[in-house]
Amino acid sequence: MKPVKIQVNDLSVYYDGHRALNGVTLSIYANEILAIFGPAHSGRSTFLRTLNRLNDLVEGILIDGQVLLDGEDIYASGVDVVALRRRVGMVFALPIPLPGTIRENITYGPRLSGVHDKGRLDALVERTLRQAALWDEVEDRLDEPAAALSGGQQQRLCIARVLALEPEVILLDAPTSGLDPISTAKVEGSLQQLKKDYTIVIVPHSIQQAARVADHAAFFLTGELIEHGTGQQMFTNPRDKRTEEYITGRFG
Repeated sequence: MKPVKIQVNDLSVYYDGHRALNGVTLSIYANEILAIFGPAHSGRSTFLRTLNRLNDLVEGILIDGQVLLDGEDIYASGVDVVALRRRVGMVFALPIPLPGTIRENITYGPRLSGVHDKGRLDALVERTLRQAALWDEVEDRLDEPAAALSGGQQQRLCIARVLALEPEVILLDAPTSGLDPISTAKVEGSLQQLKKDYTIVIVPHSIQQAARVADHAAFFLTGELIEHGTGQQMFTNPRDKRTEEYITGRFG
């Protein structure tokens, strides 16, 4: 068994008194892909956003429980949230390139952090674009506008932009929901390579995608963690009847 990268203990989240997550306890293992799946309003995205404290930005939110990153509680007083979000990066459903070129999209974050050496930045651009399976398509276009890329290319650029900040964990919220099958396959392929160096938590856009990418999977329903296990076990022999009914399309 691989080491635990993130340990979630009895996590509950309330929005204006409404409970969105109820007592979730879950281990996320290093260098694996965890797929969080379930129907709409099951708490998937809320859970994902607790892992790098993006929910802090929501007015009227209350969070109870523990989220431990390498054994340290990310909700403890005095935690540097900006530094946390560098360690735990986020890729959203809608790819939104920054204004500017492909190269500038990658180097923006590192430059803000004080990296200005051209050789180091050039190496970072190539490395992250290769990791995101985009380099071969754009290596001769680095100084062209990022907005000119296709949707699938823009999403892989957004992954590369997160990688440029050298995170330890990558969170992805339905990153292929708006992409065609070929682009989706390229993103999924890049995730399989990325897990060698990073821990990945994804809210997939379909059961089929969850089954394709998951080393471990977790089924959420109305804010509760119903079942958690290996991808193989969850999608071939789920223990809970509700999981089986959702996977086979009998509800949801």
